[in-house]
Amino acid sequence: MTDVYPPEKRSAVMRRVKGKDTSPELRVRKALTRLGARYRLHRADLPGKPDIVMPGRRLALFVHGCFWHGHDCARGSRVPKQNRDYWVGKVERNRARDARTREALSALGWRVETLWECDLKDEAALAERLRQLLQGHPGKPRQRLVRDP
Repeated sequence: MTDVYPPEKRSAVMRRVKGKDTSPELRVRKALTRLGARYRLHRADLPGKPDIVMPGRRLALFVHGCFWHGHDCARGSRVPKQNRDYWVGKVERNRARDARTREALSALGWRVETLWECDLKDEAALAERLRQLLQGHPGKPRQRLVRDP
């Protein structure tokens, strides 16, 4: 089947799809702030520009939309009827890029976690998962200066 919109309209619709500051990403950031975590956003010097980065913990978080990144939940496994071949290819390319990004970050010594849009609905579960991520493997310990008496 062909697209229901002419190319100019489709382009305008796709331009409105946000890549930063999405609602799922803002939900994770609020939860992290409530837990007292400090973080940086979209570090361009890291592979894949992770959504949320905690350099001291060597932790990179990606907040993925289920549809766009092909999650195995109901929303992520749905394939549009219109322009089916395009969307199947697009999601597969996104998944391949995500895998390359994870490998590159891991090779640099970063812990990489993916938070899926469907997992963010339960705030208590999200807070617990983030709490566990913050407690585990804190990166390099700080060296304390010891003075001789």
